[in-house]
Amino acid sequence: MNAPDPKAPPNEVEVIKSHSRLLRGTIADGLVDPLTGAIAPDDNALLKFHGSYQQDDRDLREERRRQKLEPAYQFMIRVRMPGGECTPAQWLALDEVAGEHANGTLRLTTRQTFQFHGIRKPHFKPAMQAIRAAGLDTIAACGDVNRNVLASANPFRSPLHAAAGALARAISEHLLPKTNAYQEIWLDAPAVDPATEVEPIYGPLYLPRKFKITVAVPPDNDVDVYAHDLSFIAVADGDRLVGWNVLVGGGMGMTHGEKATFPRLADLIGFCTPDQAIAVAEQVVCVQRDFGDRSNRRHARFKYTIDDRGVDWFKAELERRLGFALAPARPFSFDHNTDAFGWQDGQDGQSHYTLFVENGRIADRGQRRLRTGLREIARIHTGIFALTNNQNVTIAGVSPAQRPVIEALIAEYGLQREVSLLRRNAMACVAFPTCALAMAESERYLPDLITRLDEVVDACGLADTPITMRMTGCPNGCARPYIAEIGLVGKAPGKYNLYLGAGFHGQRLGKLYRENIGEEAIIEALTPLLERYAAERQSGEHFGDFLVRAGVVVAVAAGREFHD
Repeated sequence: MNAPDPKAPPNEVEVIKSHSRLLRGTIADGLVDPLTGAIAPDDNALLKFHGSYQQDDRDLREERRRQKLEPAYQFMIRVRMPGGECTPAQWLALDEVAGEHANGTLRLTTRQTFQFHGIRKPHFKPAMQAIRAAGLDTIAACGDVNRNVLASANPFRSPLHAAAGALARAISEHLLPKTNAYQEIWLDAPAVDPATEVEPIYGPLYLPRKFKITVAVPPDNDVDVYAHDLSFIAVADGDRLVGWNVLVGGGMGMTHGEKATFPRLADLIGFCTPDQAIAVAEQVVCVQRDFGDRSNRRHARFKYTIDDRGVDWFKAELERRLGFALAPARPFSFDHNTDAFGWQDGQDGQSHYTLFVENGRIADRGQRRLRTGLREIARIHTGIFALTNNQNVTIAGVSPAQRPVIEALIAEYGLQREVSLLRRNAMACVAFPTCALAMAESERYLPDLITRLDEVVDACGLADTPITMRMTGCPNGCARPYIAEIGLVGKAPGKYNLYLGAGFHGQRLGKLYRENIGEEAIIEALTPLLERYAAERQSGEHFGDFLVRAGVVVAVAAGREFHD
């Protein structure tokens, strides 16, 4: 057991939280300060709990520095939307927020919700209030708390998918912070004395780091259960939910050059009944609250608590707190973590249309007027919009009478885009120009790289073969690149680390294959491997599996092996 030293001093963020008056800080004062577009540094650490990050336009940073101007400060706002379910009325309201207060685009995230970018300080509070007026909020969408809870997309697909969405919502509500700070700062609610408030689950310091939960319905692993702190996998008898398998200890983030940091796959620890799931979620969070590292933030994620103390220790501690033992895990299997595009049949005569949204950016570009088309669909749609965890959107619950109308709108606005399988199964984080952590491009660059790689894939005769590919601008792993068959992680402008050999449905980590390489070297590295795959693969063998079988990379079974 390699537990952190309990006598080590708390890190800076822990001190800020301890003085924050339960997440209030001086955020309210900073919002009305006309002398700067920013808020105070300590308040930035607290702002995350409210669902926002302060950023600046990095494309303008150098020019503004030369002009002796402060950075072009702006804010990103992330919506809390457990299970990714959005009504048409909410879609229209969020589209209006994008136009009135943000940069005119909606961004679908890799965690089944919306982000807004480019929000200036005078628009900050009005945007938050508009989101709340739509029946949504941003509470705990970021910060050292449980964040947006994911569920296998579209509750209309089956009773099991409906149950997954319901559990995601129930967990999200149960684990929300109880402080009145959000209501006071953003919604002008009467002030409450923080000394009279209690956080029954989190305590006054909340968690040591962010916490992520998913709910999956096999055979779809569209939520990437192995990449998250806690996951529930549906176990069914036909369409009847029997209970949930429980996985713990996954996580993607790492730091370049620091071998003590690594991505880790979650461990399967048992099975719980439907009525036990909320208690399991709460007590898993409470174990991390009490044992997570509050001294070193780079070692503060739940995956390190599990890795340091061991899965057996954790399970015993969890069951002690629960007052019951988890049952043995039940059999399950996944076969992909991607989306099925186009029209799919649903229940009760309904159908669903999943629309490809490249890297999640909803905007009007050329003949493909994505934002306008989806707005017009929202005006007449009577079902819901179901956001996927792969940055796409499903127009769900379409009645037989509505289907031709929606088909006509899809055609009118050019929404149906024929793209390669490689592009369909790719994801990118935002990176430049807004993310402060980005070391390289991602969202703006990946489409061009795929155009070049598509030429290689086509020449190899692999156009009909699905391969997962993900890119991030830094090693924090927001697009989960370490479990993509081709993973690219930003190292410097124009330079990436190339990871290969992960499992097609996210069940195995990739391995570092080339370090700090640019576009030409990426193409040169992948071309012969794709050629070998085309010539030597076995029937039904995925690219990542082939690379492991052929000895190109060594399979990574555990997080600590990642750097070996």
